[in-house]
Amino acid sequence: MEKATGTRVRWVVLAMTFLATVINYLDRQTLSVMAPLLLDQFHISAGTYSQIIFAFMLAYTIMNGISGPLLDRLGSRIGYSLTIAFWSAAEVLTAAATGARSLGAYRFLLGMGEAGNYPAGVKVIGEWFPPKERSLASGIFNSGAAIGAMLAPPLLAWSAITFGWRASFVIVGLCGFVWMVVWLLVYRNPPPNPAEPELPPPPVMNLVRDRFVWQFTLSKVFADPVWYFYTFWFPQYLKIGHGFTLAQIGKIGWIPFATAGIGNLAGGLLTMLILRAGISDQTARRISVLVFSACMVVAFPAALVSSAALSIALISVATFGYSGALANVLALPRDVFPKNAVASIWGLASMGSGFGGMVFSLATGWLVDHYSFRPVFMLFGTLPIIAAILIWTLPRVRAQTVDPLVARA
Repeated sequence: MEKATGTRVRWVVLAMTFLATVINYLDRQTLSVMAPLLLDQFHISAGTYSQIIFAFMLAYTIMNGISGPLLDRLGSRIGYSLTIAFWSAAEVLTAAATGARSLGAYRFLLGMGEAGNYPAGVKVIGEWFPPKERSLASGIFNSGAAIGAMLAPPLLAWSAITFGWRASFVIVGLCGFVWMVVWLLVYRNPPPNPAEPELPPPPVMNLVRDRFVWQFTLSKVFADPVWYFYTFWFPQYLKIGHGFTLAQIGKIGWIPFATAGIGNLAGGLLTMLILRAGISDQTARRISVLVFSACMVVAFPAALVSSAALSIALISVATFGYSGALANVLALPRDVFPKNAVASIWGLASMGSGFGGMVFSLATGWLVDHYSFRPVFMLFGTLPIIAAILIWTLPRVRAQTVDPLVARA
């Protein structure tokens, strides 16, 4: 009976991490969906909008290196609660924005809080799920990003039209506080497992010197800005490029994120098929990354076609490719490093991801202001090629610069 209860609790806990990620992306997408409205109301240019996104990414990048240790010290129950409370408060505060500066300040605070979601979710899964179930659990947790991004356009467009944009920020922010109350009521620490002793992670500087780690981080600099572009700029592209109204964006703006959700499953399925041919885990994952990265390249002509439907279809193939590649990239560090180093590696890689997001967001705003979305799509159709080459050429064994604790783990 005790084992059955524990099994039931861990799936409830996983469902909560999934919902937290959905809320995380609803909060993140609120400004993106409202951008066509707010940019006109506050007379904000594309370049200034890119600076607001930069503020979010700057806070997100910095806090990725801080949130993990904080969560380890506070524990999952209190740490996750404080994380979602912080970013939910920032979301509610955005309703008081009066222009570009205040929007940038509130999105900076949002980025600080949202950086804790993935470290918290990964920590919870590591505490509650045995190794054989962690991949499935991680996939369910990560799928909340695609679901949240998919729900955002129709729900937020309807909310803005019905209640106004300020009320929309408040409503979405309050969802996080409701989640926090439920989390505090249902969560408890799992029983200790003596079969899995905890080892300290290797020194970060040792990891930084390892070729796999810095090259993996560099690949994220080029890969993840593609997703950030579609997340932050897609509604604005529909307005500028095809004259869509907010209501029209709400009706179809979810499509590329629905295909991204399918990509999460397709990425794992393709690798399983390749493994059946007797190919090694590392090679199978890297082949899948190449295949799905090729899908991302089809966004290159998305802004060159006159048909909105064809453009959205091409973008949807690109988001499908991003998620399919990411499903395999998520597993790559564990192929080479033991579990006591993986969280540190992902923290470093996430900082690279945030840095790339900042740089290419500013580039996007400048290109849109001075030219159009055409060179932007060419840019984000090219970056996946660079990222795929970096992934394919990653070392398949770790260097000797990593702390000896890793080798003993």
